[in-house]
Amino acid sequence: MLLSPNLRGSLLMAAAMAAFSVTDAISKFLTVQMNFGELILLRGMFACVLIGALAAHRRAMRPLRTLFVMPVALRMCGEVGGTMLFLAAITHLPLANVSAIIQSLPLAITLGAMLILGEPVGWRRWLAIAAGFVGVLIIVRPGAEGFDQFALLALVSVAFYALRDIATKQIPAEIPALFVTFLTTLVVTVVGGVLMVPLGGWTAPSGAALGLLALAAVLVLIGYQCIILALRAGDISAVAPFRYTQLLWAMLLGYLVFGDTPDGAMVVGASIIVLSGIYAFHRERVRNRPLATSVSSLRDGL
Repeated sequence: MLLSPNLRGSLLMAAAMAAFSVTDAISKFLTVQMNFGELILLRGMFACVLIGALAAHRRAMRPLRTLFVMPVALRMCGEVGGTMLFLAAITHLPLANVSAIIQSLPLAITLGAMLILGEPVGWRRWLAIAAGFVGVLIIVRPGAEGFDQFALLALVSVAFYALRDIATKQIPAEIPALFVTFLTTLVVTVVGGVLMVPLGGWTAPSGAALGLLALAAVLVLIGYQCIILALRAGDISAVAPFRYTQLLWAMLLGYLVFGDTPDGAMVVGASIIVLSGIYAFHRERVRNRPLATSVSSLRDGL
């Protein structure tokens, strides 16, 4: 059966989110055996070998001085900060709670694009951003008895990830995306090795732990490739909302692996975030429709 480009892209995006969710579950599971600095170091070493080999095969390698190109450097800072804070959060919080907060990332990117890049944001998308923020507050519950300071780490990680994605948009086209991925993985791995010392030092990993870390590295590579294929196959407005399937995977894995049952506030907050994000994507599609129509008319007239 032939699939439409949008359906094929949506399935690929859902597969990417499944791969990332399993990777997060593996990372949370292994933080019982080692600190997250060592986890980042070992996982990154596996990933560097895989991504480096793929980049070399595709002749995407470039000089290391590419690190000093400003958008690339900012992307590295965003990835490092986001990764460290995210792993610190999932070490102490249920996986689904952290994943729910991370789902506010598309809204944070929209806000950042307006503040940093000067992109116009209409009142409807402002409402979507505000609604998403309310959803985050419901999950974080500041001032409530159930408040956990590690939820703030997850929230700050969203800001770092937004910086990463906004900086990525500014990276010159002549720098291959695969090489940027390799550089990012390399820098995160080095930082993980540095942080390992103050976080408790080296703990000899078991063979099973090394196997899980290798699996996590493979899944990260599969996830990145599925996202690229998804965005190339279908319309962004049709494919991007399937990023929210990551929350469903996180809730399922959290329940099956860690015995975490989401409470009512988490479900309500996550629902608000997801719905506001989908509405923001919808508004983006509506906003771009006149442009697509004018381009189509121009082509018909040629």
